[in-house]
Amino acid sequence: MAPAQLTRCPWCGDDPLYRDYHDREWGVPLHDDRRLFEMLLLEAFIAGLSWLTILKKRENFRAAFDGFDPRKVAAYGPDKVAELMNDAGIIRNRRKIEAAVKNARVVLELQKEFGSFDRYLWGWVEGQPVQHACAELKDVPTQDETARALSKDLKKRGMGFVGPVTIYSYMQAVGLINDHLVSCFRHSELRTAHGQSGSNPAPG
Repeated sequence: MAPAQLTRCPWCGDDPLYRDYHDREWGVPLHDDRRLFEMLLLEAFIAGLSWLTILKKRENFRAAFDGFDPRKVAAYGPDKVAELMNDAGIIRNRRKIEAAVKNARVVLELQKEFGSFDRYLWGWVEGQPVQHACAELKDVPTQDETARALSKDLKKRGMGFVGPVTIYSYMQAVGLINDHLVSCFRHSELRTAHGQSGSNPAPG
């Protein structure tokens, strides 16, 4: 079936960039610390904006934040923050920029404690993607018990812009949860790729 004819989650609309993100990235389990930090940073900048807006600025963010290297971002001082506040290619929000720096420092601490940021995150779902079976967008949760617990732990460690709704969205994006609708071609592809023969309904 041609890509344009595939049944997708309706949230990606008709924009080619958004569709490509849906088809290739959203919900695919990530295990690379830099990529995991990248998505965490971008999710924090979404607040009040659309994901498509962030996607269109993604390469600008990549250049501005040193390829999303948490070690480099963690070393940013006031001069770098001021530089980023003058960068028209990204979202110029001081609180979000400062949170990105703090969050990078927490990622480094988690790497020391758990061996990797990946190991820390995936421990919250026992190493396997949670498989939901949502028929409609209204069935997809905006947060759940795990997201609330993870959010609380990250805040306790000093992270910012990591509320439970943001963290649930992050978990969906990096593949800790498969929240593609059951009618979407990616739902079964991702479920099959990880040896899941069935799906659990989304928590109510």
